[in-house]
Amino acid sequence: MPIRTTTIGSYPKPDYVPLQDWYHAKPEGDRGVHPTDPTRLYAEFEKARTERDDELLDRGTQEVVREQAELGIDVPTDGEVRRDHYVYYHLRALSGFDFERTTERAMRAGGWTAAVPTVRGPIEHRRHFLRHDWRTAQAATDRPVKITVPGPMTIAGSTADDHYGDERALGAALGDALNQEIRDLAEAGCPWIQVDEPLFARHPDKALEFGMDNLARCLHRLPEGTNTAVHVCCGYPAELDQQDYPKADPGAYLELAEALDDAPVGAVSLEDAHRPNDLRLLERYRRTTVILGLVEVASTRLEPVDAIRGRLSQALEHIDPHRLMAAPDCGLVMLPRALAVDKLRNLVAAARQVG
Repeated sequence: MPIRTTTIGSYPKPDYVPLQDWYHAKPEGDRGVHPTDPTRLYAEFEKARTERDDELLDRGTQEVVREQAELGIDVPTDGEVRRDHYVYYHLRALSGFDFERTTERAMRAGGWTAAVPTVRGPIEHRRHFLRHDWRTAQAATDRPVKITVPGPMTIAGSTADDHYGDERALGAALGDALNQEIRDLAEAGCPWIQVDEPLFARHPDKALEFGMDNLARCLHRLPEGTNTAVHVCCGYPAELDQQDYPKADPGAYLELAEALDDAPVGAVSLEDAHRPNDLRLLERYRRTTVILGLVEVASTRLEPVDAIRGRLSQALEHIDPHRLMAAPDCGLVMLPRALAVDKLRNLVAAARQVG
């Protein structure tokens, strides 16, 4: 049986989609710097939003889902076509976040600063929205479509807190609020739900102290048969082909493995293409499926089929084939669409040759 394939989250938007994403919304002539006001883009879009814009968002979503399916991806995502940012898109459905009086803060490893939404009151779920996103995407294919949700630690690391004053309490409130949306999504029939927690790799100590507990809050009481995953990547650069950008500590995956394997989640997504792991890491996962990143998402280099197949074969020396899935390292937002297609085509070809 071939190794199953999936994508992680974002996908290059079709040109006609009326909403840019966080990476491409940089000031003209300043491609190497992340936007300093990443939520303003969506606010401007909302002010001028029309019914035609919604139609184009639906069309773009279905186009990228069909494209993934036609390439042979077993579990495509909705491509996050409706989103300006993988975190902030979700926060607008929660109370407690102030998008008007933002706070300047350093992002991730201090590579840039941004004006971020600020928690100024209790965080609570306010409205459902992912059910519509999934149904729109799922209508484009018979293959199971995966929807992604940012996790509590990653939300906390992408915002500012002026209310709780305690990371554990903030994460718990976020986990409870996210759970209401995730449960509604699962009850609508969504077959795959992924919680994105790249900050687990940045702060494994906090992940072990309270992050795993709050991940469990997100996934509490889901319908039987819902496939769940947590994505733990090591960080995007500021631009394509940048080599010296700060990433998570190389030992973080080993430090987290036992706890992730014990977490109430069916699959763990790890990057391996940009920075290869000692594949004995996979032996730490006794029950969990590992979604292994096998193509780089911030490099214009096209990985040959033979190279991907070889890495998959090496991985199978350490994990059973039914618990291994092939994927890109992370979302594909940074890549030109033609290159993303070529990378996925080679990924699928390699996965079909191994198993």
